[in-house]
Amino acid sequence: MESEKGSVLIIGIAGGSGSGKTTFARMIQANLSDQFCGWLAQDRYYREHTPEQRGKINYDHPEAIEFELLATHLQSLKKGENILAPQYDFSSHSRTTTPVEFQVRPIVIVDGILLLTQEKIRRHLNFSFFIDTHEDIRFQRRLYRDVRERGRSTDGVRKQFYSQVKPMHDQFVEPSRNFASRVISGERSFGPVIEEIVFGLRRQWGNR
Repeated sequence: MESEKGSVLIIGIAGGSGSGKTTFARMIQANLSDQFCGWLAQDRYYREHTPEQRGKINYDHPEAIEFELLATHLQSLKKGENILAPQYDFSSHSRTTTPVEFQVRPIVIVDGILLLTQEKIRRHLNFSFFIDTHEDIRFQRRLYRDVRERGRSTDGVRKQFYSQVKPMHDQFVEPSRNFASRVISGERSFGPVIEEIVFGLRRQWGNR
């Protein structure tokens, strides 16, 4: 990983829904501390839609994400500036009215299924990981999360996965692994990889 002295290092983490990318991001942040490492989720940047439009939106398509705003925010973070990041409510499929200040830190992690599909995002990443996980495992993880945390039904999750999530993964997400700096298995313990990454980050950027 390379970064100019004094600049903010931005690490991208991509992979399919349920691959383990958010867990991977949180583990890096937890090992580096919240004061030194910030975490910004692509999911904050879902576009705003009217109630009538929401049922017709494919939320796994790149057009569902306001990547222009995310790219602008990453550029600001690179300059050492705080940003006002949107907040997204999955229960209502809408943004909350008030954005939240995201404070810049020496290292910023941004994660999302479609990050590496966008050149406008890739140009701001110093390094990127793609979490590779088998489809059956990704589905089971998504099922558990959406039913437990987002109030979805089992049938609804299954229908969405095979009608939208899987096709969009095959078309956009999977090919984007070719842009990753490194591919990591999402089916094995992240522990050894996290230890290696955190050691390198502390050694190179811990004293800035």
